[in-house]
Amino acid sequence: MDALRYLDEPDFHETQCPSWAVCVGYTGVVAAVTMSNFGSAWGTWKSGVSVLHTGIRHPTSVMKNIIPIVMAGVIGIYGLIVAVIIAESIPSPSKGRDNAYSIYTAMGHLCAGICAGASGLAAGGCIGIVGDYGVRAVGYRASQISLFPSSVEKQGYSSIPDGDMEATGGGGDISGSEDQGKLFVFMLIMLIFSEALALYGLIVALIVSQHSYSCLEA
Repeated sequence: MDALRYLDEPDFHETQCPSWAVCVGYTGVVAAVTMSNFGSAWGTWKSGVSVLHTGIRHPTSVMKNIIPIVMAGVIGIYGLIVAVIIAESIPSPSKGRDNAYSIYTAMGHLCAGICAGASGLAAGGCIGIVGDYGVRAVGYRASQISLFPSSVEKQGYSSIPDGDMEATGGGGDISGSEDQGKLFVFMLIMLIFSEALALYGLIVALIVSQHSYSCLEA
């Protein structure tokens, strides 16, 4: 019975080191690059359109509002770093056609690629949406564009004085430039925390990608 049991058991090398394990590892490379680049392109597209739209009415704020585009472009670099590390960690078969790449290592590389790619995709979308509305709000405030053309739509909203006009009611000076600066700082804080999402995925991906098991050392 023991001899029959050993005959029915699959080979350990074939179980831990199948020939298709390389496909799983390279899937992690593809996931890291494509999903991060998609998030970077998404954020650049949303933020870039708003910067161009706002630059028509307020050209001096273009260089300051370009920050969301730069932060969205960095996300693609995170995916590139993880993809290069995973690709360099995938060994080639030996001259005797023995596969040294185990399924344990392949699954680790796949998880690392998905962590970096999915985090970059979420961060890119968040940066794009925040940058879109934030840049438009800062531009509208700088251009002193009225968002409420009629008095009926303006009801229920507090009136903030524009330019160098003093606020009534003992509230002190609240100029349009100060209010614009507050909007920009609030937008910048949201962008920083959105960028941190991609950084968290990068850190986890770097840790997981170091988990390896070589079949030739078994």
